[in-house]
Amino acid sequence: MSFIAKPKVAHPQLPRNELNLTVRDYEGAMSTLCAGCGHDSITGAIMQAVFELSIPPHRLAKLSGIGCSSKTPAYFASASHGFNTVHGRMPSVATGANAANQDLHYIGVSGDGDTLSIGLGQFLHAVRRNLNMLYLIENNGVYGLTKGQFSASADVGSKAKKGETNQQPPIDPALTLLATGATFIARSFSGDRAQLVPLIKAGMKHRGFAVIDVISPCVTFNDHEGSTKSYEFTRKHSMTAIYTDFVPPAKEIRAEYEAGKAMPIRMHDGTEIVLRKADGNYDPTDRVAAFEYIQQRQRAGEIVTGLLYIDETKPDMHELANTPPGPLASLPFSKVCPGSKTLASIQSRFR
Repeated sequence: MSFIAKPKVAHPQLPRNELNLTVRDYEGAMSTLCAGCGHDSITGAIMQAVFELSIPPHRLAKLSGIGCSSKTPAYFASASHGFNTVHGRMPSVATGANAANQDLHYIGVSGDGDTLSIGLGQFLHAVRRNLNMLYLIENNGVYGLTKGQFSASADVGSKAKKGETNQQPPIDPALTLLATGATFIARSFSGDRAQLVPLIKAGMKHRGFAVIDVISPCVTFNDHEGSTKSYEFTRKHSMTAIYTDFVPPAKEIRAEYEAGKAMPIRMHDGTEIVLRKADGNYDPTDRVAAFEYIQQRQRAGEIVTGLLYIDETKPDMHELANTPPGPLASLPFSKVCPGSKTLASIQSRFR
């Protein structure tokens, strides 16, 4: 994490929201991620979205697990509540926090490894409960903190830093969510802020579990075996004064393309992905049609972006559990602890 504070100097002409705050008031610490990392672009989109929604920073609760992605909450809304959980366990902590205080706006930031591998079980139970929060998957297909092993979202045929090729089929977050009853599913690209900011705003406003799978390029693990631009090759063919790892700054990948169009994106390692933005004829309320369309475009080698599915009719976790309105901490003691006789009658039902 970064402990370098950003200077609190804002240009007097910066736009202000309904709270008279500028986007600078939603910043956090300085990022320690690699220069050009897509995750930092997502951080910028989050700050812009909550600024435009005029959400007070102290009414935000941001949560994460473990991984490069899980450092993101440190980089926005320093005046908000935050909790960095252990690997894959963010959904259960978010569930507990939301159960205790439903008045906060919850943002969970996770990665493809944190969500689709060790955290998959907890993630799907948050879907099942329709937990009222925004859940962002910063998806780069690798475990960045542990040197680039394949994650569960890595495509068949993709190559790792050391040259091996992935043979296992990926878990697609959108198809998994469609099959498990999620009520808000979207996908975007970290460099497409024009699409990502509105999706984040929509997810924040959705009553229930809103998931955005964000394709986010990793700038570091492109120095595969055989490359003359790799760090290993450079060390072998140069005089080393100080042995250290250095990640050269890379240019952030950005993308602008129209709805209904497909666009190839060249990644930092030279590979390409093809993004297709859903057009106005796409119906995000038809779960079966959405599943079929995403699979169809996958077979064509394309990744569909935009709002993929939404269902605003299902109750969220608090409606299902019939919890009282407002934070549990504000309830009087007599409501929280109704007495030994009442508790005994409740326990007798389970005998």
